[in-house]
Amino acid sequence: QVTLVESGGDSVQSGGSLTLSCRVFAYSYSTYVLTWFRQAPGKEREGVAAIDSDGRTTYADSVKDRFAVSSEDAKKITLQMNSVRPEDTAMYFCAADFARPLTYWTSDKVFDVKTYHYWGQGTQVTVSS
Repeated sequence: QVTLVESGGDSVQSGGSLTLSCRVFAYSYSTYVLTWFRQAPGKEREGVAAIDSDGRTTYADSVKDRFAVSSEDAKKITLQMNSVRPEDTAMYFCAADFARPLTYWTSDKVFDVKTYHYWGQGTQVTVSS
């Protein structure tokens, strides 16, 4: 049984900062990928940032140098959002994979929504100009 619970979503002004957290309730896994996705109204869900159990991170071009992802083992993933923009407005979801070896993952696969079996319910981020 795996449960993901996001928190930290809020309304913030453009240029501000926000920290999202995702708690992972599961057995201890030594190999994992934890990923943040987001979905704006009328748009497809897109990958934002990912981190694996070796500490490697992957970022979407749109958030590189503004967002930072970190994890505390496989129990919590945090997304530090700086210099936010109105286009960052979306529902943010965390997703987890504990089954695949780290050699499976590429930058395309890590942001493929079909890859993930476990999802949280999402937390809303609204950025006003």
